[in-house]
Amino acid sequence: MLEFISAPEAAKKWGISERRVQKLCEEKRIPGVAKFSRLWLIPKDAEKPVDKCLKGERDKNE
Repeated sequence: MLEFISAPEAAKKWGISERRVQKLCEEKRIPGVAKFSRLWLIPKDAEKPVDKCLKGERDKNE
């Protein structure tokens, strides 16, 4: 059976804000995510998506 965690739990696990997790869910960047009413359900074994705005990448382009 697939287990889920909430956005606040994922935020703590990944070291990012709860709002950022919600945005990743809205953008469908987390595979297997589901929305139940106002609650995002994230697969417990989901990996943190790679951030498109990495500081190192910006430095290369300057």
